[in-house]
Amino acid sequence: MKLLLLLLGALKLGKVATTGGTMLLSVAAYALVWGWRYAAGFVALLFAHEMGHFVAARQRNLDVGAPAFIPFVGAWIALKETPIDAETEAYVAVAGPFVGTLAAFAVYFVARAEDSTLLLAIAYSGFFLNLFNLLPVSPLDGGRITAIVSPRIWLIGAPMMMALMLYQPSPVLVLVAIVAVPQLIAAWNYDANAPENRAYYGVAAQTKAEYAALYLALAALLALMTYNVHEMLGHVHTARV
Repeated sequence: MKLLLLLLGALKLGKVATTGGTMLLSVAAYALVWGWRYAAGFVALLFAHEMGHFVAARQRNLDVGAPAFIPFVGAWIALKETPIDAETEAYVAVAGPFVGTLAAFAVYFVARAEDSTLLLAIAYSGFFLNLFNLLPVSPLDGGRITAIVSPRIWLIGAPMMMALMLYQPSPVLVLVAIVAVPQLIAAWNYDANAPENRAYYGVAAQTKAEYAALYLALAALLALMTYNVHEMLGHVHTARV
């Protein structure tokens, strides 16, 4: 309750207080579980991810709110207006994982140079976070990116999410699954020939191919790094035991 009251208080103080206050709140909450150093690094990577979205939205002249954080749920930016087409939505969506991946790589390289297990663990969280966000189901970034090809791709992402929920149960996954249900219904009923869909999703084939290639390359890179860093951390743990 105290955390909720602090969050609501921060939301009344404007954009800077919203971002700074909810970031500090998240660091404090995560620090109770993993320690403040890991918490600060993890929240910093969340911030980098959200700022990718924020800057991309501003580049496309969209009215967007400052990043806000909720402990153990994540972070988001609020688009105050709907993107004019699927390409604009995909551009804003892909910017988050792209910048977030660059930030995770920066931490990873410092971790290797300093032989720091802590920084390696933080880098792993960044790679995994951005990989998870690329699941091709709305409202995750992956769903908003792949929709440029077709919203029906969300029907492929749904079983992937269910498999992840069975493999690693999480309240966050349950929350995302609940929010995704209306989107999946919309994907099931999607009519590519409807005038409103032709207007929004009517993107050139080359543009669709470019975003699809970027999405697949980024997902493959993140999957590779998530696996490799996980293995590195496992070897460190084994060596210490």
